Amino acid sequence: MAIYAVGDIQGCHDELRALLNAVRFDPEQDKMWFVGDLVNRGPKSLKTLRFIKSMGKSAVCVLGNHDLHLLALAITGSAATSSDDLDKLLRADDCDELIDWLRHQPLAHYSKKLNTLMVHAGVIPQWSVKDVIARSAEVEKVLRGKKPEKFLKAMYGKKPNQWSDDLTGNDRLRFITNCLTRTRFLDKKDRLDFDEKLGPKTAPDNLQPWFQAKKRKTASSRIVFGHWSTLGLMDKPGLLALDTGCVWGGALTAIRLDGPAILVEVPSQQPKKF
Repeated sequence: MAIYAVGDIQGCHDELRALLNAVRFDPEQDKMWFVGDLVNRGPKSLKTLRFIKSMGKSAVCVLGNHDLHLLALAITGSAATSSDDLDKLLRADDCDELIDWLRHQPLAHYSKKLNTLMVHAGVIPQWSVKDVIARSAEVEKVLRGKKPEKFLKAMYGKKPNQWSDDLTGNDRLRFITNCLTRTRFLDKKDRLDFDEKLGPKTAPDNLQPWFQAKKRKTASSRIVFGHWSTLGLMDKPGLLALDTGCVWGGALTAIRLDGPAILVEVPSQQPKKF
């Protein structure tokens, strides 16, 4: 048995299949952790979603911001997207089945055996691993409930950008969602920043990557994440960033989480955009 984690797929179905072949993935024994953003921007979101769903329990997924955007489009009945690829998915005969599967995926996953937490984007320093799982569950309960459209309609927005235990309702859910699926940088007061999207070296002095925040309560666990293609591959003690920009013409990257940290990269088949 082997456990791998792979970076943002974003509809790059062919590269995913090539990567699974490269690691000789056995769905009867192995597991693949997906850091979120399964769909959007790439050429084959429908095929990607169908395939990962078909992997059953061998696929461990968390939701990314693009996955949540798809849920919002499908469940709230929003206007057609600017993405032909997502439009094709939304028109598919099995769209309802795929969307139902997607909305039952978590925003965070933790393995006690590996002492490894997976989220799409990041966490705030005040939250322990236990807190992250609990906050994730709050959003999951709503997404899996009878009326997820109520939150999905209110999901978008940058405020509130600072955590408080006193947050309630959609403000609380929006902060949790933004933290786990959109954050890259925090300011000196641990407020989420959504404007800076390049790497740490070019960021303003008042911002720092979320993982460099002082007294971060998740620092004793390994965190696997994606979302940050301009950060690229980062494999340091306690941190594993896996978004290597496949959809932008980079590569699709996976690393084995149990045993030797075997790195596998599959070149993108998409036009290079960075």
